[in-house]
Amino acid sequence: MEPPENYVLEGSFESAEKIILRWDSTASEEAREKMIFEGDRCEVDRYLQAVDEIQRSISSTSISGDSQSKVNSAIQIAMARLEDEFRNILLAHIHAFDVDSLATDPSSSSCSRTESGGDHFDEDDEDRQQLGQEQEKDHLDSTTSSTTYDVLKHSESNTSVSSSYRSTSCIREIELIPEETIEDLKNIAQRMIAAGCLRECTQVYGSVRKSAIDSSFKRLGVEKLSIGDIQRLEWDALETKIRRWIRAAKVCVRILFASEKRLCEQIFDGVGTAIDDACFMETVKGPAIQLFNFAEAISISRRSPEKLFKILDLHDALVELMPDIEIVFDSKSSDSIRVQAAEILSRLAEAARGILSEFENAVLKEPSKVPVPGGTIHPLTRYSGDPSTPDMDFAELEGKTPLALHLIWIIVILQFNLEGKSKHYKDASLVHLFMMNNVHYIVQKVKSSPELREMIGDDYLRKMTGKFRQAATNYQRATWVKVLYCLRDEGLHVSGGFSSGVSKSALRERFKSFNAMFEEVHRTQATWLIPDSQLREELRISISEKLIPAYRSFLGRFGSHIESGKHPENYIKYSVEDLETSVLDFFEGYPVSQHLRRRSQ
Repeated sequence: MEPPENYVLEGSFESAEKIILRWDSTASEEAREKMIFEGDRCEVDRYLQAVDEIQRSISSTSISGDSQSKVNSAIQIAMARLEDEFRNILLAHIHAFDVDSLATDPSSSSCSRTESGGDHFDEDDEDRQQLGQEQEKDHLDSTTSSTTYDVLKHSESNTSVSSSYRSTSCIREIELIPEETIEDLKNIAQRMIAAGCLRECTQVYGSVRKSAIDSSFKRLGVEKLSIGDIQRLEWDALETKIRRWIRAAKVCVRILFASEKRLCEQIFDGVGTAIDDACFMETVKGPAIQLFNFAEAISISRRSPEKLFKILDLHDALVELMPDIEIVFDSKSSDSIRVQAAEILSRLAEAARGILSEFENAVLKEPSKVPVPGGTIHPLTRYSGDPSTPDMDFAELEGKTPLALHLIWIIVILQFNLEGKSKHYKDASLVHLFMMNNVHYIVQKVKSSPELREMIGDDYLRKMTGKFRQAATNYQRATWVKVLYCLRDEGLHVSGGFSSGVSKSALRERFKSFNAMFEEVHRTQATWLIPDSQLREELRISISEKLIPAYRSFLGRFGSHIESGKHPENYIKYSVEDLETSVLDFFEGYPVSQHLRRRSQ
C-alpha cells in the first residue's frame, strides 16, 4: 500500500532540514568558520538540493500546520546562509582584473565604427594629446576637428540622441568572474529570488560590485568630487584631471560598465523580469553619475578662452562614447544616465560656441583708443573704429577645417586690430615694440597648445613668427639708426689747419650728440616693457651687437683726440662697459633709479 503524500513530503523535508541546520551559522562554530561553496562540490549540490526540497515543501498544500512552521524556519536559515555564500563569492572576485593595464592598452580604446553604409575603419583615439601620435594628425584634423565644429554648429537641432551617432563595436567585455563561479552565483540567485529574497539578493550584489567599481575608479584616478569641488580647482590642475578623465571614461564605459552589464546578464538573465537590469543599475548608477558629474561641472563652469580646447577634448570624447553609452545603458531604467550624458554633450557644445563667440566679439567690439603704457601686451586686443577689413590670403588656407579657419580668422582680426591700436603711440619705436610684444604673445600661445598648433598649422605659425621678428627689426631701425649715425666718420676729417686731419670741434659735437641721444633712449626705453624674459634678452643682445662694437671702434679711432684736450669727461662720458651695463636697464618697465654710471677717469 502507498504511503500518504504528506508522509513522503515530510520525510524528504526532514532530510533536507538536517542539511540546512548543519550549515546554520548561528548554531554551529564549524558552520561559521567554513563556507559551503569553498568546499566539496558534492556538499554544494546536496545543500542546493536541500533548499529545493524545502521550497517544494512550502508550495505543498498538504503539509501539516506544525510542519509548515518548521519549513518556514528552515527556509529562513537557508536564505541567510545563501546570502552569506553569495556575498563571500562576490567578495572573492573584487580584484579580478588589472584596470591599469586596460587603461594603457591601446586596444582598450581602439574600435571599429560602422557607418550606415556598412564600411569599417579603425581609429585609435587613446590620449592622442599625451602619446603624441604624429601619424594621426592629418586624419584627426580632417575628421575630429571638422566633426567638432559641425556638432557645435548644429547641436541646437539635436532632438534625438541616438539618431546623431554612428553604430559601434568599441565595447570590449572582459571576464570579471570565472564561468564556473558565475554558475554558482546564478544557482544561489535563482533560489533566493524564488524564496522572495529578491531585494536582499540585489542589495548584496549591488553593494559588493559597487565596491569593485569604486576600487577600479581609484586606480583610474576618478575621484569623488562634487561639482562645486571641481569648479573651485585651479585651471592648471583641472587640465590634468580632464586628460585623466577622458582616458578613464573610455575604460569605464567600454570595458568596466559593459562588463558589469554582461555579468548581471549572466547571473540574473532568465531568473525574473528585468532583474538583471535592476541589479546592473543598483551597481553602476552611482558610479556612472560620479563619472559624468566631472564633465557636467566643466560644461557649466565659467567660460574663458584658455578652456576652449579642453572643452573640445571633452566634447569629442563624449561624442565618441555616446554610441557605447546607448548600448550599455539601453534599458528604460537607465534613461537618466543616457539623458545626463546627452545633456552634458549639449552643454559642452554650447560652452565651446560661447567661448568662441565671446572672444570674437571681444576682439571686434571694444573701441578703446588709449594705448597701454610701455608698449606691453594689450589686455584684450579689441578695435572697432575702422570700417575696412583685414587682408587674408585664402589660398594658403586650403584644406583647413572649419574650426581652424574660424580660429585663424579671429587671429587675423586680432592682428589687424593691434595694428590699429599701435597707431595711437606717438613714438615710432614704441609702435613697433607694441606689435612685436603682442604678435609674439600670440605665437607663444599657439605654440603652447598642441591642439591649437596642430589646427592652425606650422606654415601659418611661421608667418606670424616672421611678423613679430620684422616688428623687432623695425624697432631697431627706428631707434638705433639715428644713434649709430653719430658714430660715423663722415664730417670729422678736414684738410689743412689741423695736423691730425680731425676736426676736434666736430668730434666734440659728435660725442655730445651721441651722449644726449643715448641718454634719452635709455631714460625712455627703460620704462618700456617686454614681458617675455627670453624675448627681452634677445632684443638686448641684438642691440648690444650693433651698439657696442660701433662705439668701441669710434672710441678707439677718435678718443685720443678728445682725451688730449680740455675736460674730456664732458664729451667721453661713458666707457664701453658703461653702455653694456646700461643696455640691461632696457624694457624692464620702470624708470632707472640712477643716472648712467660715468666713465672712470
